[in-house]
Amino acid sequence: MQPRLFAPLTIRGVTIPNRIMLAPMNQHVSREGFADDYLLVHLGKFALGGFGLVMTEATAIERDARIAPGDLGIWSDDHVPGLARVCKFIHDHGAAAGIQLNHCGRKGSSQRSWQGFGPLNEADARNGEVPWPLLSPTDEPLGPGHVVPRKATVADLEAVAESFAKAAERAHAAGFDVVEIHGGHGYLIASFLSPRINTREDEYGGDLAGRMRFALQVAERVRARWPAEKPLFYRISSVDGHPQGWNINDSIVLARELKKRGVDVIDCSSGGLRQSTALENTLRHPGYQVPYSSAVRKNASVMTAAVGLILDARQAEAILEAGDADLIALGRQALYDPFWAHHAAQELGADPRFEKWHKSAGWWLEKRARGLEQVGYTAAGFPKQAIPERHQV
Repeated sequence: MQPRLFAPLTIRGVTIPNRIMLAPMNQHVSREGFADDYLLVHLGKFALGGFGLVMTEATAIERDARIAPGDLGIWSDDHVPGLARVCKFIHDHGAAAGIQLNHCGRKGSSQRSWQGFGPLNEADARNGEVPWPLLSPTDEPLGPGHVVPRKATVADLEAVAESFAKAAERAHAAGFDVVEIHGGHGYLIASFLSPRINTREDEYGGDLAGRMRFALQVAERVRARWPAEKPLFYRISSVDGHPQGWNINDSIVLARELKKRGVDVIDCSSGGLRQSTALENTLRHPGYQVPYSSAVRKNASVMTAAVGLILDARQAEAILEAGDADLIALGRQALYDPFWAHHAAQELGADPRFEKWHKSAGWWLEKRARGLEQVGYTAAGFPKQAIPERHQV
């Protein structure tokens, strides 16, 4: 019987060839938002590695919506050709292509991840990386030294929702199969959801319905401009990391409302209220976010993606078999092993002859496996048992 991990998943008019999704991971190496050779190679290797859905990093819908210098962008029609080149390569190697759309909110004008996510400073400015204006539910900055954001007006929010919709149109022009709206990790949408950040008293604040208003407005606007035959994903912070903050019950309510507005998959992450997702998610263990995906899937009757320290094929298969998710999203584990999907197929017996690999590699690997089998090794190159003395060097 075919493992669930390698069963195709059809959503609307798009079929994802397996249940393995590359989670969005910020790279911060773009110049003025353009997709270049780095992005082609970076994302292309996961298509070659057997991932069913290859997703871009958080892609800025406006220039001032960037998290850090070097963010990928889709705020201009000029960005479309480079992104189209990446999409074509992903498609040519059998995977579906997805793009995550984001507005940084008050978490922008920050240094890159490997620099610590701190505020841009004088040294950065001397290198041409000067801070830019930010937008947020209130004028509270992310922290000391960070840019003080402007409190968004209703007109500002209308303009941002339109920017999301235009970005979705550009994503379609570039050839993407899936759009994911980033509604988590403390960025603009998530900051409206969290009662710890959103202390507004107008229609975009207050009770849960008010705090969800902007998130739902963006979903409606994108769904109206994104083709009906293409899936729409939505990433959430299932809990935001604060005891009195956004919680899993809030996420279930939000997921139900998003589904009504045409969202097909809820991508269940968590944390990131103030800085990186690691800051407030310190108690990590393999599969630590899977219960969020399970709760949303079962209580909101919507498809979900599980993410967070999913390390091996059998763990991923068990998540799907338990009905805890429809997709398995891999982030840093994918960086560690870009061929994770192919290796998982070997482990689960889904590809004994290396037929899922590109033919230029699969032919060699199948031949190698036959040779290894003859001397007591697995196809991965591990001994099946103690190696006979005659085979030792």
